[in-house]
Amino acid sequence: MTYAGRIKDNIASLAQPARFLAFADRILPGLSTLTALCFVIGLYLSFVSDGDYQQGETVRIMYVHVPAAWMAMFCYAVMTANAIGSLVWRHPLADVAARAAAPIGAAFTFVSLVTGAIWGKPMWGTWWVWDARLTSMFVLFLMYLGLLAINRAIDEPTRAARVTAVLVVVGFVNIPVIKFSVDWWNTLHQPASVLRLDGPALDIEFLRPLLTMGLAFTALFFTLHIASIRNEIWRRKLMSHHRLAARAATERAN
Repeated sequence: MTYAGRIKDNIASLAQPARFLAFADRILPGLSTLTALCFVIGLYLSFVSDGDYQQGETVRIMYVHVPAAWMAMFCYAVMTANAIGSLVWRHPLADVAARAAAPIGAAFTFVSLVTGAIWGKPMWGTWWVWDARLTSMFVLFLMYLGLLAINRAIDEPTRAARVTAVLVVVGFVNIPVIKFSVDWWNTLHQPASVLRLDGPALDIEFLRPLLTMGLAFTALFFTLHIASIRNEIWRRKLMSHHRLAARAATERAN
C-alpha cells in the first residue's frame, strides 16, 4: 500500500467512535498547548503593534473581530461538509461532528458581532447599521441558534440529524453572501483586505498580528471541536446504556 493510501485509511478509521476517542486523547494536549502559545504570541503582537493613522488604537479590535468572523464562516463550512457526509454517505461521525460544531460557530459569530459593534461605534458613529455584511452575519447567527434549537427539540437522533443536515446544506448559500457582500453592494463595511486575488492590502505591521491571531482562533476551533465530538460520543454511549438498562428493567418487570 502506498503512503497516500495509508494516510487515507488512517483518516477513514477515525470514523469509528472508539478510534476517534483514542485519537482525541492523543492530540488534544498538544493542540491545547499550541492554541495557548498562539494566543500568547498573537496578543503580544496585537498590543505592541502600532496604531492606525486613521483609526488609532481602535484598530486593535480587528485582531479579535476579523479572526472570529473568519471562524464563524469556516465553522459553518465544516458543518456543511459533515452534513453532506451524513446525507450522502451516512458517515458514522458526520452528524456528531456537525452537531458539535454548531455551538462553537454560534460563539464565534456572537464575538464577531459584538466586537464589530464596538469597533463600529467610534468609526461609524453608531453601534449597528443594517448593511449587507452585518445583516448577513446576523442571519448566520440566527441560523446557528435555529440549528441548536432544532437539535434540542427533536428527541429522535436519526430524524434530528436528517432535518438539521438538510437545513445546514440549504443555509450554506449565506456564506458566499457574507464573503462577497462588500463587493456586490455599496456598504459601510470595508472591503476585503487579506483574502484578495492581488494579495493583502494590509501593511505587515497589521498583517503579522492578524494572521497570528487567525492561527490562534483556528487552533482554538479544532481544539474545541475535537473535544466536543469526544464529549458527544460519550454522551451518546451513556444514553445508549441508559436505554438498554431501562429496557432490561422493563423486561424483567414484565
